Amino acid sequence: MAPAGKVSGFHREGNDWYCSAGLPSDITVIVEGINFHLHKFPLVSKCAKIARIYEESQSTHIKTFTTELEDFPGGPDTFLIAAKFCYGHRVEFTPRNIVTVYAAADYLEMTDEDDEDNLVSQSESFFHKNVLRTWKDCILALQSSESVLPRADRLQILNKCLNALSMMACTDPSLFGWPMMMYGSLQSPGGSILWNGINTGARIRSSESDWWFEDLSYLSVGLFERLIRTMEARGMRPENLAGAIMYYARKYLPGLGRWQGGQSSNTRRVTSYSLTPAAVDQKVLLETIENLLPEKKGKSFCRFLVGLLRVALILDVNEKCKESLERRIGMQLELATLDCLLIPNYSDSDTLYNTDCVERIIHHFMTSETIITSFSPASADVETSSSSGSLRKVSKLIDSYIAEVASDVNLKPGKIRSLAVALPDSSRPFHDGLYRALDIYFQAHPWLSERDKEELCNIIDYQKLSIDACTHASHNERLPLRVILQVLFFEQLQLRTALASCLNALDTESAPAGPLTGPSDMAGEIVQRDGWVTVARENHGLKVDMDKMRSRVGELEEEFGKMKQEMKRVTKSHSSLSSPRLVAKKIGCRLLPRSSDAQADKVEGTASTPRASVEQPQSSRHSRHRKSFSLF
Repeated sequence: MAPAGKVSGFHREGNDWYCSAGLPSDITVIVEGINFHLHKFPLVSKCAKIARIYEESQSTHIKTFTTELEDFPGGPDTFLIAAKFCYGHRVEFTPRNIVTVYAAADYLEMTDEDDEDNLVSQSESFFHKNVLRTWKDCILALQSSESVLPRADRLQILNKCLNALSMMACTDPSLFGWPMMMYGSLQSPGGSILWNGINTGARIRSSESDWWFEDLSYLSVGLFERLIRTMEARGMRPENLAGAIMYYARKYLPGLGRWQGGQSSNTRRVTSYSLTPAAVDQKVLLETIENLLPEKKGKSFCRFLVGLLRVALILDVNEKCKESLERRIGMQLELATLDCLLIPNYSDSDTLYNTDCVERIIHHFMTSETIITSFSPASADVETSSSSGSLRKVSKLIDSYIAEVASDVNLKPGKIRSLAVALPDSSRPFHDGLYRALDIYFQAHPWLSERDKEELCNIIDYQKLSIDACTHASHNERLPLRVILQVLFFEQLQLRTALASCLNALDTESAPAGPLTGPSDMAGEIVQRDGWVTVARENHGLKVDMDKMRSRVGELEEEFGKMKQEMKRVTKSHSSLSSPRLVAKKIGCRLLPRSSDAQADKVEGTASTPRASVEQPQSSRHSRHRKSFSLF
């Protein structure tokens, strides 16, 4: 960008700059298409590079010497500052131009060997004495170094700024002046409190450890990464580093901020002067953020990782980055919530949610659990209980997830099964959640065959169903007939076990307790008498419950006996029924009264109709049901 405006001693005409020295120009320097018509002596006396170029061109005997400086640091603006310095003008150094001026002086080789107190030494002195001692000046200098990064890196300018910033971030900020975001109407630029515009000398103490997050967010991705690495090497706490990284990511990944909702930090205002936000490639940023994140656990951090994974799937980052995010989420899956796992499918797949991604996350969780178990000592009961608790939390989460995605009509039965069996059987103390998920899936997919339904129901352990779930399943018309019979069997078994436990407990409590206390201990007798009253009331309640359970067990036994008789009759009179649907209808949860032989003959007589001929091929299916009945 060409310099604008008119400087004292220099004036511009179009793309040409002239020095008002009263002498004709004998040397022309071209920088990015801008011509500087200058004089040989001031430049050659201070710039070793221009002097060397001039001496090499003396063989041409040209009165006016012209040279072009390629890749000049800072462009025409910075060369104008260097040229003014050569003519004796005072250079005004600022945190915004010090890095480019320093790099330009190094490019022109303006060292003390050619002239005392040359531009290199002055730039270096200002940089060390002024810039490195103040947080805000370091930030400005670092941000302005983007255009001269290779040379600034070679001059150790970047490393010095990064080390200074990391040291100040790890130390009390009041020792170095407040960061730029804290400047306001109540503070002086040095950080002191103002009273009616008068500097009181008192400083505001900051108890927040995130005071530097906003300032770092104005750096480019490359500089931000290098600064975080420097802070990590200096011993910055991982939670502070994670906070800075999350703040930076939320600022430049709008999709992450929308999904995070109110969890993003409030943006701090810079009131003293403005900084230009960095131009960021979101894909490169996300891959960089993933590499910088420490190995950390927490609910908010897990939610942040899921948000990163969603954005990564949208931006289609490399597979290594996505796999790493899935691994990080899997290692703390017990801290996730249901809405975290409901990741939409951004590809061309027919399914609504990305179930493949969730399945991979579950596998990473199981791998991490295996590693923890294998490396923990056998006597570590706390770790074992913690591991089992995590498994139970994840099993509830996955059962809820399956129930949520089960209503997707394009979801295949194989995917439901793979999600359910991804966790071991020991992770589910009860299978009520799994049964509920499968019931929702059957309701959303009424076209499933009996075979597919039975294969899905095989993942349920009916002994782990509660009484309420068994009662619901025994009357569920969406379940296959074989599954209903198994549920009824285990429901009866559970009721018998519960009844036996109640009887044993009642017998134990009603046993004689021996002689009471002596007549002299009247207080003991009163307490004992009150205790027997309480026991009697509890026994009465237990008897009522036992009566209800006895009646329910009797009903189930009677219902089960009718089913056995019905199955025997169906087995003997194979030709009397032409469709297994009639069998299911008659021996379902609500049994119908047994039909007479005359009605059976009537059904057999209608078999000669065309409809009966259509239902005749289903006899093989009837035989399959008959084989399953033999299990009972």
